[in-house]
Amino acid sequence: MRIDVVTLFPELVQSLAQDGVVGRAIVDERVQLATWNPRDDAKDKHRTVDDRPYGGGPGMVMKVEPLRTTIGRAKAAATEMAGSPVKVSLLSPQGQRLTQDAVRELAQRQRLLLVCGRYEGIDERLVAAEIDEEWSIGDYVLSGGELAAMVMVDAVVRLLPGVLGHEQSAEQDSFVDGLLDCPHYTRPEEFEGHAVPGVLLSGDHGAIERWRLKQALGRTWTRRRDLMEHKELTPDMKKLLDEYLNEYDSEQDEAE
Repeated sequence: MRIDVVTLFPELVQSLAQDGVVGRAIVDERVQLATWNPRDDAKDKHRTVDDRPYGGGPGMVMKVEPLRTTIGRAKAAATEMAGSPVKVSLLSPQGQRLTQDAVRELAQRQRLLLVCGRYEGIDERLVAAEIDEEWSIGDYVLSGGELAAMVMVDAVVRLLPGVLGHEQSAEQDSFVDGLLDCPHYTRPEEFEGHAVPGVLLSGDHGAIERWRLKQALGRTWTRRRDLMEHKELTPDMKKLLDEYLNEYDSEQDEAE
């Protein structure tokens, strides 16, 4: 996969290439990461990319040019390598919510072209002319789109074949099947009086899988019930959830 990011802070985005999952994927040549700085296409000596908003108000707005020129250069490079047009994605609070389902769809693409806004945003005429889709990572405001783009890149890259090293690593993450992840444990078996659940030490893989599913169902119900609204539960899953809730209520009563 090739990922192109239009940003005023290329060093920030390129820091992804230094460590972690994305860094290893780049070293293994599973991913290419390129950045494009609109200041390089500014025509004045100050490399100006923003101006005051019409109608007044605080802050500045990114100008149509040179941002459009930069997007055009990035789009041409990405399209040449992919052999087909690439979608231009803007990171914006007004965009559709980035969910795990959306990440899976994005991971199927050969190319991503991400545009990072700054200041109060970008001129709406450029959005209409150049942007194919907008994405938001949450209902809050950041100083710019770079952090959102980095979140998207990390979420997508870890789903690419061979990136995580273990085929089941991504399959067992939170949200993969619409549920939160189950709790995980490692050595030592006991820590400050708290032992690892016995089922995980039993060697009974069937029992372990049922325990993990029960924990995932229960955690989702108690922490993110909104995720359960449209999820159809099998009779077995309903039974496991009831078991979890009974155990949970008993623990709460004991705690009181």
